[in-house]
Amino acid sequence: MNFRLAGKLAAVLMCTSLLAGAALAQQGAPAAGAPAAGVPAAGAPAAPEAKVLSTEGNAAAAPAATLSTKTQASPESVRQAFDGRFPGLDIAAVKPTPFPGLYEVQIGMDLVYVDADVNYIMQGSLIDAQTRRDLTAQRLEDLSKVAFSDLPLDLAIKQVKGDGSRKIAVFEDPNCGYCKRLHQTLKDVDNITVYTLLFPILSADSTVKARNIWCAKDQAATWRAWMLDGKVPPEANCEAPLETILALGRKMMVRGTPNIVFADGSRVNGALPLDALQEKLDAVH
Repeated sequence: MNFRLAGKLAAVLMCTSLLAGAALAQQGAPAAGAPAAGVPAAGAPAAPEAKVLSTEGNAAAAPAATLSTKTQASPESVRQAFDGRFPGLDIAAVKPTPFPGLYEVQIGMDLVYVDADVNYIMQGSLIDAQTRRDLTAQRLEDLSKVAFSDLPLDLAIKQVKGDGSRKIAVFEDPNCGYCKRLHQTLKDVDNITVYTLLFPILSADSTVKARNIWCAKDQAATWRAWMLDGKVPPEANCEAPLETILALGRKMMVRGTPNIVFADGSRVNGALPLDALQEKLDAVH
């Protein structure tokens, strides 16, 4: 979660669960001599029979009233309530979850969960206990997807091994140690096309190296020589598309390198080990 959002929500993030019930109240002990809750005082008239609200039916009873915030709210009303609690945050979307009365609020690439009135807010994973699926992780993966064909592959350094049938695009910083680890792993992967989108975010030197690599006579060879062998790219000058790629990365919420985009649009942030990378490539292709 970004710092601005965390700062605004910090006061309420301790209320991390709606699962304990629709309302939580702290009650003190009864005063000395006072009757316990639910026990009438001596001489007091008998209390009327309590009405039981239940979602379970009773063959002899009339249908119970159903109390649910889910039927009383809409994504738009939840959005308005959230905006009232936290004005100024850019809410991308609000949608109901499978948990009755619980809504997902998307802010950038972050997800939080709220009740219909935004009296409670929860940050963390929503798990489907029946299927053991992490619904939050699944949603974040869906949100991060991008159409591979929409990437500016003409602005990438292209390397082909074997028949090149399996394709990935990678946002990379020349000074990124994990990017170098990824390229060591790729040495053992065949039949792949790698599109490197130069994404210099670590230092000013990263920008210099990215420019020198892009402007080299043989971009791919210069890139490999640096990433695999540590051979510093020679000085070169031209108009490099670094700002365009940086703007794209910001739009896609790329927060670190390497950021791998697979042919199906799914993304992984970080250098996968060989087995995991092969498994992912096989699943996609």
